[in-house]
Amino acid sequence: MNSKCIALPLTNAELYLHEQWVEPELGKAWMATLLRETLWEQPEVFIYGRHYPTPRLVAWYSDPAVRYGYSGLDHPALAWTPLLQAIRTRVEHTCEQAFNGVLLNHYRTGQDSMGWHSDNEAVLGHNPVIASLSLGKTRRFDLRRKGAQRIEHSLLLTHGSLLIMRGTTQHYWQHQIAKTRKTLASRLNLTFRWIKM
Repeated sequence: MNSKCIALPLTNAELYLHEQWVEPELGKAWMATLLRETLWEQPEVFIYGRHYPTPRLVAWYSDPAVRYGYSGLDHPALAWTPLLQAIRTRVEHTCEQAFNGVLLNHYRTGQDSMGWHSDNEAVLGHNPVIASLSLGKTRRFDLRRKGAQRIEHSLLLTHGSLLIMRGTTQHYWQHQIAKTRKTLASRLNLTFRWIKM
């Protein structure tokens, strides 16, 4: 499927949004299989000296022995499923970039969220490429400059869209999926990345 690609106009950032990157019906089938097959967890993260349950369900699938950690949380490597392997191949083709792991996030309701952060862990390298596939309910994706409080840009991540972040984006920008009081159906987010071994 030939998806429309939009380059986001942000300084010191390279973000590209492929709308309708996957056909709606195929995306629904992927989501149903992933919800059923994924070994979901809700671990606790350690932030500002306290433990908090992750406000969403997560899972990490990767090549053998490729581990990933953040906020005091360390994900063991789960073996790629046939579907995740097929999706990875397609994402790699679009990005012209190899990936050895994918972090899956299940936002069950509008109260599930992802706080402000940058994907800047040392294991991701200096200018990491992060490919983020959205399936299910549309959620708002906010961006702000590091050190700022004001949201500078927001976009809607719709079912079947693929957001690619590369270059110096993680050096200068943070992003979030905020909580909302709206009644929302579930959303899956698959973020593909390359972990340095």
